[in-house]
Amino acid sequence: MSIEFYTKLSQNYIELLKDDEYYDITIEVGEDPNVKIFRAHKNVVCYRSPYLRRILASNNRNRNNNTNDLVHIRLPDISSEIFQIILEYIYGGILSLNVNDASDFIKVLAAADELHLQELVDYLQNYLIENESEWMEQHFGFTQQISSKSSNLVVLQEFCTNLMTLSPEKIFKSFDFTSLSETSLVSLIKRDDLQMNEIEVWEHVLKWGLKQNPNLIPDPSIWSDDDFKKMKITLQHILPSIRFFSLSSKEFLQKVRPYKKLLNNQLYENIVNSHMNPDSEPVNNISPPRNIKIEKIIDSKIVNLDIVSMVSKWIDKTVIINNSKYNHLRELYLPYKFKLLLKGSRDGFTPKKFHELCDGIPNTVTFIKVNETEEILGGYNPLEWETTNSWGKTEDSFIFSFKDKNVKNATLSNVIDANRALDYSSTCGPKFGSDLNIFTCTNRNNRSNDVSKVFNVTYCKKVRYERNIRDTEDYFSIEDYEVFQIIRR
Repeated sequence: MSIEFYTKLSQNYIELLKDDEYYDITIEVGEDPNVKIFRAHKNVVCYRSPYLRRILASNNRNRNNNTNDLVHIRLPDISSEIFQIILEYIYGGILSLNVNDASDFIKVLAAADELHLQELVDYLQNYLIENESEWMEQHFGFTQQISSKSSNLVVLQEFCTNLMTLSPEKIFKSFDFTSLSETSLVSLIKRDDLQMNEIEVWEHVLKWGLKQNPNLIPDPSIWSDDDFKKMKITLQHILPSIRFFSLSSKEFLQKVRPYKKLLNNQLYENIVNSHMNPDSEPVNNISPPRNIKIEKIIDSKIVNLDIVSMVSKWIDKTVIINNSKYNHLRELYLPYKFKLLLKGSRDGFTPKKFHELCDGIPNTVTFIKVNETEEILGGYNPLEWETTNSWGKTEDSFIFSFKDKNVKNATLSNVIDANRALDYSSTCGPKFGSDLNIFTCTNRNNRSNDVSKVFNVTYCKKVRYERNIRDTEDYFSIEDYEVFQIIRR
């Protein structure tokens, strides 16, 4: 039979810690003017902390094994308040922390890691993630700085990397990312699920490199060959993780070409060739674009990111090369966040609800899922929707269709009658000219209308836009429709 009396044992060891008579070691912590000396016992700290055991063994060898002398150890990187907590753990197995101040947990974790107290390190990492993740997100710079100092804090490092990966826009705005270690930066940009456009990755890497070379002027046009050499050495372990082939021609020309001397000559020529000759075969081992999560861009049950990318290109009038053998390696064009204004299945299918939720809001995109088909219809309105029973005038609106979610089957139709591009009638939903028609007609003979009734007239016909977006002018029914405002990210 084995009975454990740990409570009393812990109490006795805490009493030993407070006893001033039998100590044989002093430990000086902190730096001037906040230095404090603690009295301790070699046998206790030696068996509880592998780090202190090594120091004590080294001291013994240096004093020719004279073990009777009082030993003095300095730990300048640990404050007296934190070391008091550590000593209570070492002696009594007690962790006494102020639960209202999560920073103490981080500081104790750093001290425990320095003293190789693995049990405490493992516990605190898990505790922080389970109970203080929100605090660590708000104080990311401090948390990341502590976690990056040791290869032993793997759990906390993974937490920081995941946070930077999934919410880079939030994290990079909240702390000085240029303080990241090279190892942390490489680990971050290697990830397929990093939620950043590749051009943003490149720009952040350049900023990081400049921070490591404070004497370099940011403008590369006036760099000397030595300047480029310095920066290339600084970024030598980082550049291989950047997905240059994902960049658009414009991004590569404007953002990468000025720094061409940083890249391997063959790599640079291969990238140029991929843009100049779309029929050329891609070289081996090119990393695919990053896996951007759709919820970061749009909350939709109708469209995927391929369609969102295509519509965004149409809005920005970006040149599209459909037959390039590099298409699968190019990053999707996602400069906008799509803010959901209306979802038919949630808000209803009436003119009244459409105008209530969408009037007065500029730059909207409508997606319509045709019932019992894979067909998707829609349009872009750069103006604000109104309830004025008049026409909206613009040269920049367009309508479109996808026969399925494959963008190769897309049809784009730009407005040709700019004076009647949009119908602002109170009985209409998102109605584009007389071409994409969505409205309510209670009595089709006398045109008596009720804006609270569901849409019952839905069809497409070429009138004010350059082509018909459907193969038929027959009526269709709407399975669901969504209206979004686009906001540049």
